[in-house]
Amino acid sequence: MTRLHFIFHGEVQHVGFRYTAYYFTRQLYITGWVDNLSDGTVEMEAQGNPIQLQKLLSKLKGQFRIDHIEVEKLETLPYERKFVVRGYG
Repeated sequence: MTRLHFIFHGEVQHVGFRYTAYYFTRQLYITGWVDNLSDGTVEMEAQGNPIQLQKLLSKLKGQFRIDHIEVEKLETLPYERKFVVRGYG
């Protein structure tokens, strides 16, 4: 298992990014969360199999104009069972 923290830059707010990420993570059995930030970027933490995480990124890149992704590897959480969309802004 791998846990990654992402900041997505580009056209990622007001385009359904969070809910599309939620849909893809459900398909790929990835846990974590996604949220909009006040600067127009989207923040996400995702935990799963490294191959599934790469598939998630490929799917998101195919759906949205992502100019840049900041990625940081985090310590894996011992147990998490779902992916959550945070905020509604």
